Amino acid sequence: MRKKIIIAVSIVLSFFVGASGMYLLIRYLPIDTATVIKDTRNFNIKESDSISASIAKIYDAVVVVETSNGNQIVGSGTGFVYKTDDKYAYILTNNHVVSGGNNVIVTFQSDKTSEATVLGSDSYADLAVLRISKENVTNVAIIGKSSEAEIGDTVFTIGAPLGSEYSGTVTKGIISGKDRMVSVNVDSKSGTSDYIMNVIQTDAAINPGNSGGPLVNINGEVIGINSLKLVEEEVEGIGFAIPIDDAMTYVEYLEKGEVIKRPMLGVSLIDKSETFGLYSYGIIIDRNSPDGVVVASVEENSPAAKAGLQKGDIITKMDDNEVTSRAQLRYNLYKYSIGDKVKVTYYRNGEEKTVEVTLDQELQ
Repeated sequence: MRKKIIIAVSIVLSFFVGASGMYLLIRYLPIDTATVIKDTRNFNIKESDSISASIAKIYDAVVVVETSNGNQIVGSGTGFVYKTDDKYAYILTNNHVVSGGNNVIVTFQSDKTSEATVLGSDSYADLAVLRISKENVTNVAIIGKSSEAEIGDTVFTIGAPLGSEYSGTVTKGIISGKDRMVSVNVDSKSGTSDYIMNVIQTDAAINPGNSGGPLVNINGEVIGINSLKLVEEEVEGIGFAIPIDDAMTYVEYLEKGEVIKRPMLGVSLIDKSETFGLYSYGIIIDRNSPDGVVVASVEENSPAAKAGLQKGDIITKMDDNEVTSRAQLRYNLYKYSIGDKVKVTYYRNGEEKTVEVTLDQELQ
């Protein structure tokens, strides 16, 4: 017992001796605290997620594209140089940027200009290939793979949102969605959507003058071509781009000035909801009929005629793909090639029928 008391007393004395020693050290030997204060005035603070290096990879490859008829500008947008050869440089942009005019001028970031030749364009893909002299080109864009892009990836755009005055404007965002199916009106005179495009959705700001410009990933590679913007008062931050993988499948044809050949059924179509159109063709639809697109007329000797399709039939499927509108039918149809055989499911007189159709070339 005496031994335990001695140990306890020793511990208490040791504590007080240590505390007293520390007090005396601080009291009579003060530390100069100024020696441990860091001088941050000479430190450079950098944004951790800056994309300046990525922008530099493509910035000078981006151009403003202006289309005119005589002295009147009829279209303005953006484009980018995607390749060069010994004499020329080649630019990708949107078809709607260059359509409707007879003279196209491109302006570089250096403010130098070149007259461009439209080698080929396509309204459904909304793509056009331009050719210019190589002399003013200082950079060529790197083409990436849209198939490798993921939702949430950082992306940016470069363009001229309000014309040449704001050329080189950079906006940044993320990929908000992939494989979005967006209805578009290819024929400006038509009051309804007649085609569906498969697009990348982004929240990077895209305005009309950005059309034809590149959607670029964090590595400075082009993964899309800005084409559409959902414009509604209650909607903000929804822009769309054509996947570059899709665009590049057409480039070889457009460079040669070749017409993109697509298959046809040989029918005129009306959406089931277009009651006035149905009335004008004298077509009466059964209320209990399934959703689909209505055949308004069948062209003589066409694939549809040879397969036995008739006016008033409601097409509901192409192979295993459901059809609910003419825009969707055309999208599904254009995934096939001329000469392919496709199974068409349709509704007639209260019965579902199926027929095999051999696709022919679309009349141009």
